[in-house]
Amino acid sequence: MAPVIRALRSRQFETLVVSSSQHKSLLTPFLETLSIKVNVDLSVMKRGQNPNDVCSRVVGKLDKILAVEKPDLILVQGDTTTTLAGSLAAFNRGIPVGHIEAGLRSGDLMSPFPEEMNRRLVSQMATFHFAATEQNRRNLMSEGVAADRTFVTGNPVVDSLKQMLTNLKASPIISELIYQTKGKKRILLTTHRRESFGEQMSGNLNVLRDFVAAREDVCLIFPVHPNPNVSSVSESILGKCSRIHLLEPLDYSDFLSLMKASWLIVSDSGGVQEEAPSLGKPLLVIRENTERPEAISSGVAKLVGSRPGSLKRLLEQNYLSDIWIRSVKKVANPFGDGRSAERIVKIISEKLSVEQAA
Repeated sequence: MAPVIRALRSRQFETLVVSSSQHKSLLTPFLETLSIKVNVDLSVMKRGQNPNDVCSRVVGKLDKILAVEKPDLILVQGDTTTTLAGSLAAFNRGIPVGHIEAGLRSGDLMSPFPEEMNRRLVSQMATFHFAATEQNRRNLMSEGVAADRTFVTGNPVVDSLKQMLTNLKASPIISELIYQTKGKKRILLTTHRRESFGEQMSGNLNVLRDFVAAREDVCLIFPVHPNPNVSSVSESILGKCSRIHLLEPLDYSDFLSLMKASWLIVSDSGGVQEEAPSLGKPLLVIRENTERPEAISSGVAKLVGSRPGSLKRLLEQNYLSDIWIRSVKKVANPFGDGRSAERIVKIISEKLSVEQAA
């Protein structure tokens, strides 16, 4: 959202940035890096919360803000429970909703959970749909969304990434880690999705541990998500392994620096699927399906599935032959060209002017 916020302000829009603050340890460094100030902190984080807890508290707290501020438009991004709650609170007060990153579909309501249902519900409430790709737009139109409410803009995450790359500088700790692992094939791992918890995550971590242990020229770097379902199993399986580096959550500069320095990325993240193409990095998606098929069709990513045996096979194949890994460097990012925020704000400006006049 950072590029969109900046673009709005450059056109003299008044903005109010609201955060749910579910993971302050993750959020704070990103806000600092992207120079974004939160105006309202809902502070909904509670230990052991579930999506219903988050949704109810965000709707309740946000509704009080809407009653006072009476905004002309609410912008939500992606498919989190906060996005759903923000859309519902706006819809119930008759406030238009602009959905950034609209039209993603995996085809399976339970995967990713609850994100697939969240984004479908948001599409029913949104007034303006800002789709990253033409396929996303087609998904929306097949569900009955009006063509004049759906716009292909690219994803502003690509805007942020391109801006960061112009002056990228890693912290001393990450710079030292990159120096220490020079000459190694670095695998960068991220895994945190709810459907990955349990046996699937344990199996994948065991495969990665054994793969690294058997090859002196390979290392694994893993910024560990603070969720106990991730941190406890990661420490148990990977905590004492040679050439495996478990890190605290990183700010965006450090994460991009590690992506740029990696040989291969292994992830269940949707955002990483959008970022990897701009860096020319091959990606193994450790999920059964993806709402971003463009990453697969463009050749940047391969869909692993949920079986650890598939991950083992793909790791071994690409270690023996680097044809695919080298080919990824030439692929253009299918999710944007770095001008998405500019397009989104131009559309908002035009549409709001027309509707307010009407």
